Amino acid sequence: MQNPVHIVWFKRDLRIYDHAPLQAACLAGSVMPLYCWEPNQWAGEDYVAQHQAFIAECLVELKKELASIGLHLQISPVGIVETLQTIKSQIAIAGLYSHEETGNGASFAVDKAVSAWCKVQQINWQESAQNGVVRRLKNRNHWNKHWESRMCAPIIAKPQSALAAPFINLPSRTILQAKGSDKPKRQRGGRSEALRFFDSFLDGRAAKFRGGISSPLTAVTAGSRLSPYLAYGCLSMREVVQATRERRDWANQVPHLFPKNLNGGLIGFESRLHWHCHFMQKLESEPEMEFENLHHAHDGMRDETLAHAESQRRLAAWSKGETGWPLIDACMAMLRETGWINFRMRAMLMSTASYLYWLHWRETGLHLAREFLDYEPGIHWAQTQMQSGTTGINTLRIYSPIKQAQNQDPTGAFVRHWLPALKNVPDTWIFEPYLMPKNLQKQYGCELEKHYPAPLIDIAIAMREARAKISQARKQAGAFDETQAIIKKHASRKGMLGSARDANGQELVAKKRQKKSTLTKLKHSQQELF
Repeated sequence: MQNPVHIVWFKRDLRIYDHAPLQAACLAGSVMPLYCWEPNQWAGEDYVAQHQAFIAECLVELKKELASIGLHLQISPVGIVETLQTIKSQIAIAGLYSHEETGNGASFAVDKAVSAWCKVQQINWQESAQNGVVRRLKNRNHWNKHWESRMCAPIIAKPQSALAAPFINLPSRTILQAKGSDKPKRQRGGRSEALRFFDSFLDGRAAKFRGGISSPLTAVTAGSRLSPYLAYGCLSMREVVQATRERRDWANQVPHLFPKNLNGGLIGFESRLHWHCHFMQKLESEPEMEFENLHHAHDGMRDETLAHAESQRRLAAWSKGETGWPLIDACMAMLRETGWINFRMRAMLMSTASYLYWLHWRETGLHLAREFLDYEPGIHWAQTQMQSGTTGINTLRIYSPIKQAQNQDPTGAFVRHWLPALKNVPDTWIFEPYLMPKNLQKQYGCELEKHYPAPLIDIAIAMREARAKISQARKQAGAFDETQAIIKKHASRKGMLGSARDANGQELVAKKRQKKSTLTKLKHSQQELF
């Protein structure tokens, strides 16, 4: 008689290092590592071919890592519930082990279905936390302490060996192929690639983090580029935090061995790791945020169904990168090729869609989810709403695509690289080619509506109208009370690096003409980003 198996359900935690479910299963008995290509996930609107290809690369490496400790990764082409039922028909299941996941609506539905199945089958499902997100959190007052406690906990070593469960015949169907096509210049999946990026960041690239992550020109190398590896769990948040702190300590002890400003860059980087979990916590605490305005005073404010022809025209121009504003269109071009753009540009893209084009955030958010290789639902939908003004608790930040271009791409190098139609346009006109006289358009080979589109709207007018509409929405009866409830549930608290709120989540008012210390400057930078 075969011993019951302990199933480790890999989801977005594709590693064997610092993996609590794998450790627990290995200590309990014979282990069956399992990954399921969940059809409901791939039939959805947000995950596409590039995500599927990245995961496939991660699984190749994960399979090798598991083999090194004597385990065989079984990959199922069907959903987890059907897979569990198939396994149970061939061998008894002693337990199911996995990490908690803060994913999209589809993954949440899968988790609920698994929970129900395990309850009926009387199988214990043991879930472990894998980042700073806290299940069933009532308010944010003590969240910072929870995060720090988890990040300081000992890292779980890779198992040296394990007792493998018997091989099980899983359903032999074709994996549901995701929509779209892969991106030619995206990052490759796998833990070895993750470590390569992380090592080079700790060894020196982090020195350019501060001041380098705002421009799309410099952020490619100044940023850590770890976001897709954190999204799919090739690295654990805890190991990244601890390695960052260890490198800071080392850099302080022997500063001559490292580039100048490395320590400052790593401080800034760690603060963003903290904010990473902060935003994921929002979706964990309020899953409806993926589909509904966080603050309902904004309901009906925009064309939610895109029923109007003008809304559809604007969505098409924005998503195709044909707005007539070069920095917007260049960012969209880069995303099409690489699946990545830096945070400042992401905020600008969403701001442009939501404020200048006055599009509802759901459809534009789905487009960017498909474009971002590192799509992390918890961060994505919280930021999507924040940059659209629908949280009700954040200061409006409406980005001007012209001003951002002047600040972040002063020579036009980024725009010219991604928009060949503008390669001969002089600096004077590079960010506003629609202002060029017609004779110069012909001279430089960039004629409006022939080589490059003209803008659909006036930026100044759109900004003014957006501010007025949102201000009016926030004056509705009951809006203040809802704002206070959102602050209690979701706002950052004093103690988070970069937070501009007090211990109760209320915004602090800065004193005028206050001399800025280094920390104050960092806080201002963080406020702008988050």
